[in-house]
Amino acid sequence: MLEYRTPGIPDELFERIEEVPITKEEVRVIQISKARLAPGHIVYDIGCGSGSISVEAALQIASGGKVYSVDFDPKAIELTKKNIAKFCISNVNIILGDAKEKIGELPEADAIFIGGTGGDTKEIVALCEGKLKTGGRIVIGTILVETLFAVLDIIGKLKFKEVDVTQITVSKSRKTPTGTMMLARNPVTIVSATKI
Repeated sequence: MLEYRTPGIPDELFERIEEVPITKEEVRVIQISKARLAPGHIVYDIGCGSGSISVEAALQIASGGKVYSVDFDPKAIELTKKNIAKFCISNVNIILGDAKEKIGELPEADAIFIGGTGGDTKEIVALCEGKLKTGGRIVIGTILVETLFAVLDIIGKLKFKEVDVTQITVSKSRKTPTGTMMLARNPVTIVSATKI
């Protein structure tokens, strides 16, 4: 379906429903970049929501890699399935269930994305650290200040180096009867790190 391999698939190309969040394209581009993906990588997308990160990661790691998309919300799982099918992706395994229970069943990962975890992000980061290969990357998207604090606290206690915190504030144009205005989206803070 896509004629290009660069990250940043336009949001409007994804199937969407109001109840399931999507990582917006500009934020997605930075998260994919922070993960430092390569063909053949094993990737987790914890709290996959609409599956936009799963789609983008799957394209970057090519057919030799594998994405494991996990969410506890059946609506998110169905939406991820639709988006995986829409983009003709074949290297994604979609898993319905609690990430804290499912992570232990997955193979070791080269990169892990965490977002939309419902308040237990700290526990999930700790579990993921145990499944991440040495030199692997973790990328955590946060909106709430409390989540950011919890993530930085646990990252500091685990085997991570090169910890980077990047806050992204994006404004998008909208046509009005008199011209074009810029509308700000909610800022997203991304924490990324490498496992020692």
